[in-house]
Amino acid sequence: MRRCSNCSVLIKGALVEQNRRFLRTGGVSAGNRSHGFHPAFLDRETGTVYIARFIDGRPAPMHILDGLPAKLVVERLPSGQVATVKGSIEAGFVKDGNFITREEAAAAVDG
Repeated sequence: MRRCSNCSVLIKGALVEQNRRFLRTGGVSAGNRSHGFHPAFLDRETGTVYIARFIDGRPAPMHILDGLPAKLVVERLPSGQVATVKGSIEAGFVKDGNFITREEAAAAVDG
């Protein structure tokens, strides 16, 4: 996961890199949606799980940083979009009320 070299943040571009890494597997939303997985983020510092949401609060079909609470945001672009969030944030999925990492989702779907 790409992180800022002088701070503890998750960089938006890291999500793109993760999607490339898990392309065509259950580690991305398109590969696991039909199996009941929902994109989410885990704050490893607090244990809180956040369902991925659009900025207006609607659940998103993919990982989107813009819907995360302001307390997790480290930096925004001039447009207002989230550029970075706390480094304790991990992208993954929720299934049956449990947080599942991308690796676990890929293993569950792809066998």
